[in-house]
Amino acid sequence: MSGNGITKIADDIVQVQIPLPYVLNIVNCYLLRGTEGWTLVDTGLNTAAARSQWKSALASLGIEPADIKKIVLTHMHPDHYGMAGWWQRLTESPIPLIIPEREQRQMRVFYERRNTPLYHQWLLDCGMDEASVENLEGALYSTRDLTQPHPLEQDFLPPEMTVRLGAREFRAIHAPGHSDGQMIFYDTAERLMICGDHVLMRITPNIGVWPHSEPNPLGRFLDSLNALAGMDVRLALPGHKWLITDWRGRIEELIAHHHVRLERTQEALADGARTVLEVAARLFDMERLTSHEWRFALAETLAHLEYLRAQGKAASKHGEQNGATEWVTPTS
Repeated sequence: MSGNGITKIADDIVQVQIPLPYVLNIVNCYLLRGTEGWTLVDTGLNTAAARSQWKSALASLGIEPADIKKIVLTHMHPDHYGMAGWWQRLTESPIPLIIPEREQRQMRVFYERRNTPLYHQWLLDCGMDEASVENLEGALYSTRDLTQPHPLEQDFLPPEMTVRLGAREFRAIHAPGHSDGQMIFYDTAERLMICGDHVLMRITPNIGVWPHSEPNPLGRFLDSLNALAGMDVRLALPGHKWLITDWRGRIEELIAHHHVRLERTQEALADGARTVLEVAARLFDMERLTSHEWRFALAETLAHLEYLRAQGKAASKHGEQNGATEWVTPTS
């Protein structure tokens, strides 16, 4: 079975590609068949197109909503959890929802909108003016709207636990960087990895510093990649783009990409103090980015600056213009 964004990966695993209203236009979700029903891994954003795709997928597979016995999320970014509440309301009793334990703070950010003032100040600290900040905040709010309704209930999964997805046993592995608490799932017997947004083909996962982030996400991401590179993975099922058949090779490419980006970030500071926005303009073609993408560019630039600071290769200070933080090369 392959077509219309519905692909049979194995006898008991189906990939369903759910459309997104962004340049990154697809999120890969997975259905795993068990003896008593199916497990759904990740859900998509709650749009009309996404709901239509899920209804088509269920019809083509001969599945009823009540056949979904469990929903498991790799992480709490909107494109992965946004339809969990919609799914739970399709059945008489809410479908059990399992969230990585360390994603509880991320969950509260979106559920309760706690970080709105922090997010506003964060953008100003990055060097943006008030009008641009308001434009970017509009993009954030429109994304939050697509995560409604929120789940009715959920349970939390600690790392290094064994979890059953469909008929298979997976080891839950904490994989930080893209999200502080992201979990990926490894089937030792079949050398199969469900890797969320931790390892992707063609594109690099966004590793960003946000108002609610734990310190130095890029450092934790690179440490995680180095630890995972030695795992025996025959096939990895990512959250976006294509399946991964060369696990170690792709990890090496991602590590090399970030080392090049770190060199370019350091070079951007060579001729004087720069705001995050000014450094981002050296790393990205900002004019080609949408409002949605601008904030990711800023967050990723800041992650590289924070990594360099942890290495003693960058420092920050209160800026003289508009109070935005400025980054410099440390003086010896």
